[in-house]
Amino acid sequence: MNFMSEFPFDPLDMAPLLLAWYGRKGRDLPWRRNRDPYRIWLSEIMLQQTTVQAVIPYYHKFLADFPSVEALACAPVERVIELWAGLGYYSRARNLHTAAIRVVEDFDGRFPSTLDELKTLPGVGRSTAGAILSIAFDRKAPILDGNVRRVLCRLFALQEPPRSASAEKRLWFWAEALTSEERPHDYAQAIMDLGATVCTPKRPDCDCCPLESLCQARRQGLEQALPLKGQRKEIPTKKQVALVIECHGAFLVRRRPLSGMLSGLWEFPSRLLSAEQAPGQVASELLKEGGETTPLTEVGRVSHAYSHFRVEITVMYATVDAVGLVSESEDRWLTLAELSLLALHGAHKKIVPLLASP
Repeated sequence: MNFMSEFPFDPLDMAPLLLAWYGRKGRDLPWRRNRDPYRIWLSEIMLQQTTVQAVIPYYHKFLADFPSVEALACAPVERVIELWAGLGYYSRARNLHTAAIRVVEDFDGRFPSTLDELKTLPGVGRSTAGAILSIAFDRKAPILDGNVRRVLCRLFALQEPPRSASAEKRLWFWAEALTSEERPHDYAQAIMDLGATVCTPKRPDCDCCPLESLCQARRQGLEQALPLKGQRKEIPTKKQVALVIECHGAFLVRRRPLSGMLSGLWEFPSRLLSAEQAPGQVASELLKEGGETTPLTEVGRVSHAYSHFRVEITVMYATVDAVGLVSESEDRWLTLAELSLLALHGAHKKIVPLLASP
């Protein structure tokens, strides 16, 4: 379907305005200092659903351990997950490792340079592939990440939910039509910067926007109302009990399986609660599995939000005299200092401050 008739301005007018602004205001980011496809791919995966400020220290840590795609492919997946701990959306870490192996085995260590080939890599969708292609290889390819989506919704005053099927077609068409033929490398970074620093979700700085004269939302006074928000889904809450077992200043933790949610990260022994179960009852059952019946004390509660649900954790504490509770190869007894360096997942990381004086 051709949406060219919907253009309220000449599409050729946009790129020069945006690129001139980018020359003055573009951000100096570490992955922009070269065109190494490996580094650009790494940054793009990290930036999926994560802010630049959060990504930068992780980006440097990864490059220190894995300076090349070959180094990443050869690394144990457990190490990759450890370095990723705290960045969230852990499937990205597993995809990163699997994709590195694919690049080494299927592409002889050279990053693919076509859209279709890039999209065969785990974790690389159409927009991420477009970003890698344009930024690393300077080839015209549209991108449609969250920042670009917001810019286009306002630029065209799109008055329908931006994730609807019809909106998706329009947005991709507009993204393709507006992408610079001559400077796709700079254009991709410029439009992402515009969304991140000027055309922000709340209180866009329209007076400083290079596209103000073209923006239909600005012209109609809709810049605060757009993009339209989709219907919010109710986020369920799950109840959990975490059992903190101390033995002579060390605490029992275990690694989660290497598949599934939060794979490869560490946590205290825990279990989900059903509606009719009491935390103390379930904690006692966990203790008995290790042959212990020592008294339990509730030391606090923590909560943590994930993308699709929220977890509320009751933290139960017990002391034992021997370390016989270790029942799995991935169990460890660690001190508080060691726990602070461990790749605990976010919910259980919040438990550690409760252990200073149980």
